[in-house]
Amino acid sequence: EVQLVESGGGSVQSGGSLRLSCVASGSTYTSYCVAWFRQAPGKEREGVAAVDAYGSTHYADSVKGRFTISRDNAKNTLYLQMNSLKSEDTAMYYCAADSAPYAGSCPLVSNYYDSWGQGTQVTVSS
Repeated sequence: EVQLVESGGGSVQSGGSLRLSCVASGSTYTSYCVAWFRQAPGKEREGVAAVDAYGSTHYADSVKGRFTISRDNAKNTLYLQMNSLKSEDTAMYYCAADSAPYAGSCPLVSNYYDSWGQGTQVTVSS
């Protein structure tokens, strides 16, 4: 089982930037799809971005061109660089990892992933 710990959240004004990090431990990291999800109050959890072990990425339409997902396998760390933030990006952000290789673009469906972090809050004020 993989343990995931997020950091880097905070409060920022609209148009600003933040970089989230997620450190993984407890299992082999490089075989996984890893992803960022977010959940705003009163809304369902939604996929933001995912990356596979080879660096291929998959983004939600709402963040394309603004967010960049990356991973450093040597450091067992996943990142999410968020630029041009908007108030609608306000949410709790979670990283997630699966337990098996995946053929194709890593999914942005929450029930695919079996390991989750506790989340880090991102608040964007207009």
